[in-house]
Amino acid sequence: MMVVPMAERHLDALAAVERACFHAPWSAAMLREELGRGIFLVAERAGAAVGYVGCQTVLDEGYITNVAVSPACRRQGIARALLAALRQQAAQAGLAFVTLEVRASNAPAIALYTDAGFVPVGTRKRFYTAPTEDAVLMTWYRADGDAPGAAL
Repeated sequence: MMVVPMAERHLDALAAVERACFHAPWSAAMLREELGRGIFLVAERAGAAVGYVGCQTVLDEGYITNVAVSPACRRQGIARALLAALRQQAAQAGLAFVTLEVRASNAPAIALYTDAGFVPVGTRKRFYTAPTEDAVLMTWYRADGDAPGAAL
């Protein structure tokens, strides 16, 4: 498996991953709008896109939009590799922190993010729909940043 920057050639496959993972998936056109912006990384296996992480950036802040792995490829370390590559690129880009929201009921994802150095920093009430649910706000702080929290 390789982690590479998202490119035009990945968009259709990533849109299919989105449809398999989310009730309100991003389309290929929506993904195309992110090309060259922020940090969007793709996991490729045998040349095929099997997952991605997207992170929009504002000044020295990062906001993860989605972490998605094809259902057939889950539990194989792909999301872990994507998050590690994202943290590395975020640090190189000088981001002070990267934050994300995760469904409060999604214990496997919360465990993954915790293992990746993200710490819970708050709750967004009724953030998700279908079904309505709170989000846990989790943040990774760059090791040499001034912000409190876990750093890698």
